[in-house]
Amino acid sequence: MPIALAFALWQSQQLIGKHAYRYWLSFGFGCFSFGISWVHVSIDTFGGMPLIVSMALMGILALYLAIYPALAGWLLNKILPSTQANEKQQYFKYLALFPALWVLTEWLRGWVLTGFPWIWIGYSQTNGPLNELASIVGALGLSFIIAILAGAMMLTSQKRMIPLFSVAIMLIVFTLVAPALNPIHASGKSVKVALVQGNIPQSMKWEPDALWPTMLKYMDLSRQHFDEQSSVDIFIWPEAAIPAPESMVEDFLVNTNQVASFNNSAIITGIISHQQQDFFNSLIVLGNHHNKQQTHADYQGNGINEFKKHHLLPIGEFVPFESLLRPLAPFFNLPMSSFQRGDFIQNNLSAVGYQIAPAICYEIVFPEQVRANTHANTDFILTVSNDAWFGSSNGPLQHMEIAQMRAIEMGRPVVRATNNGITAIVDPFGKITDRLPQFETGVLVSEVALYEGETWFKRIGQIPLLIFSTLLLLLGLGFRYQSEQIAKHNR
Repeated sequence: MPIALAFALWQSQQLIGKHAYRYWLSFGFGCFSFGISWVHVSIDTFGGMPLIVSMALMGILALYLAIYPALAGWLLNKILPSTQANEKQQYFKYLALFPALWVLTEWLRGWVLTGFPWIWIGYSQTNGPLNELASIVGALGLSFIIAILAGAMMLTSQKRMIPLFSVAIMLIVFTLVAPALNPIHASGKSVKVALVQGNIPQSMKWEPDALWPTMLKYMDLSRQHFDEQSSVDIFIWPEAAIPAPESMVEDFLVNTNQVASFNNSAIITGIISHQQQDFFNSLIVLGNHHNKQQTHADYQGNGINEFKKHHLLPIGEFVPFESLLRPLAPFFNLPMSSFQRGDFIQNNLSAVGYQIAPAICYEIVFPEQVRANTHANTDFILTVSNDAWFGSSNGPLQHMEIAQMRAIEMGRPVVRATNNGITAIVDPFGKITDRLPQFETGVLVSEVALYEGETWFKRIGQIPLLIFSTLLLLLGLGFRYQSEQIAKHNR
């Protein structure tokens, strides 16, 4: 990624105004057209639209997302044009202003219109040599670092080699020191989980006739591990594993609740909860709530010990401008596309005495939301998903990498249960310790080691980085003003 950015900086260094904007717009369009091509799989397969229309919608989305790198590139050459910048300003332009603009526009993309913080360049280091730095600066901070490296590489084209050597040495030092600065440590405790991957075809998931076969499949897969030898603490079923409102499946929930409690365990499952006329994409806990010594089950179906998804997926879970869009095509009437959102901060789920910070599907891509819901007593982060919408595309792989980054940032294991993959366990250092194959029915039983302590990112979040980037932007504007005053004086 730094090589691609450095090449783009080199090609655009003499461009100003609309020319710079168009160049970076095309750069962003190419990046997102390939990077989020999995969106087209969903639109084409389940949207009920002609191919030409689905491709046009994909193009519009990629073009919209490309506006953000275009804004960064346009501002870079607007504030400090290469033809006017002196040597000191050239160093500042590529080693400070460009990283600041890139980070601010990436953050903006993750916020505007509910946000789409996918493929931040920092995620290129999820399994890379700089990944442990995320425990200090987060994924967005890694984007800043990658942008600095790209700027230093760009300066080598101007025969300025010192910046690249200096940046490389500092990165090596920081990478070696980062593990020593990470305050998390193993608590000596563990929890045994069973992640149930039902592999239910998306085409039948919401069919009424498939409801009971689906629920019984999850129950049958779990029942194999209800014994003293397995001694599973928590069974986890994926997002909307029970594809129906709670009130429609009350008998099944009561029976499952009693079975889990009798076996001194808990089941966390995705379901549709509701309050009066409002429906929520939720997680509920069946079976023991407090500890394995309880003799009664806790589930009451009253919203207690329940997590309601806050960050809803546009179109999939709510339709903006729905009175205009819903009549246009079946794509805007996907099953369960009228959810209400839960609170931004909610209580951790409690299962057999363990505290669990949930994130349903798309929510795992929002660092500050996961951070706000992860506490000192949180044992692990749980994310559930149904990536069957995206087939064999690169979408589920990217989704998994993002979940790995959250583990590094928060210093907590991430347990990820999905309908058809990728179902996996991630340690607090972002390494996948156990997983199931995609597109297969199975149960992943694993002992998850628990950790204590708070990472620096958990303590400080993104705000210091955003403030620092804003100050660098203001300093760049100051350089521009200074140059304009000098030019006026010389005239």
